[in-house]
Amino acid sequence: AEQTAYATRAMYATENRSTTHRLAALDVSVPSWMRAPGEAPGMYALEAAMDEMAIECGLDPIEFRIRNEPELDAETGLPYSSRNLVACLREGAERFGWEGRDPTPRARQEGRWLVGTGVASATYPVFRLPGSKARIRSEGDGRYAVEIGAVDIGTGTWTALTQISADALDVGVEQIDLSIGDTELPSASVAGGSSGITVWGSAILEAARVFRERHGDDPPEGATAEAGTPDNPETENYSMHAFGAYFAEARVNEDTGEVRVPRMTGVFAVGRVINSKTARSQFIGGMTMGLSMALHEESMLDPRFGHVVNHDFAEYHIPTNADVGEMDVTWIDEDDPYVNPMGSKGIGEIGIVGSPAAVANAVYHATGIRVRDLPITPDKLIL
Repeated sequence: AEQTAYATRAMYATENRSTTHRLAALDVSVPSWMRAPGEAPGMYALEAAMDEMAIECGLDPIEFRIRNEPELDAETGLPYSSRNLVACLREGAERFGWEGRDPTPRARQEGRWLVGTGVASATYPVFRLPGSKARIRSEGDGRYAVEIGAVDIGTGTWTALTQISADALDVGVEQIDLSIGDTELPSASVAGGSSGITVWGSAILEAARVFRERHGDDPPEGATAEAGTPDNPETENYSMHAFGAYFAEARVNEDTGEVRVPRMTGVFAVGRVINSKTARSQFIGGMTMGLSMALHEESMLDPRFGHVVNHDFAEYHIPTNADVGEMDVTWIDEDDPYVNPMGSKGIGEIGIVGSPAAVANAVYHATGIRVRDLPITPDKLIL
């Protein structure tokens, strides 16, 4: 089950809030989770509703969100360790060119294309998965072996953990021999919940601290130390979340209902970014998957038997290069000393969470048609 309403509880300040989750038994295939399970579909509903309420109130959608910023996490009653969503919205509005936007749907048209712009916000919690340990061994000549049973699923683990190791030991990255992805190495948590680098990196930092404490700055060859991710007592004092603001331009063909998204902007508050290149790739990948969720992806069930009939990429559609326009991605400087020793919140999933709603809100602005079930296909836009 996906807790789709979870993010709703922490996003905005209101006394009128009630969320529930209910399970139903169905005779269909059981899907597995993917990127931001719960948060991604749940945030679509919330941010579409925020867009509708802003229109009903006669307010700009960004201003409406800013006016409803909370001081505390309504779910826990705790203050946020850091919450810079407003800064993300304002930075994104400037980069995207939001000022002067006519809020009237169907106000802009270029030939047979209706043009609209949309915005959405999102959050993703900071998870701390247990069970990660790291081992450090001196190899002599100033080199160090760093070992942890982490994995790299294409997210840049090799690069980021090498950087973290070098910083922790105060040596150059060329002096680090990193080993991951082997069951003989110290155990590590799963690569999920946007927790990999934050949890694995914290284990390496702790191992480096123990290593220097035991062996000093000039250790003999073969000197070792092993340690796990330390407990963080601040989780009892603060609510810890990453945040993002998303902007999209949508063009809808008035005759065919075809939707094109020529540009998107994403601005994120995720604590300390370890590697700017891999971070940018994660954000772009997440936003692209959000675009895919908004316009392409749909599992079709055979009503007679309940099985999925479009079970390959010939029929289960995802974006190609031609479907993805300009992606402008950045993040704000955010110092959060409470989340972990690195001050990093994790970035693997925040990129997708608000993207579908930004696209859908842009489609509404272009057409005046509110699509409540994804994907947004041409048949839903032909009047």
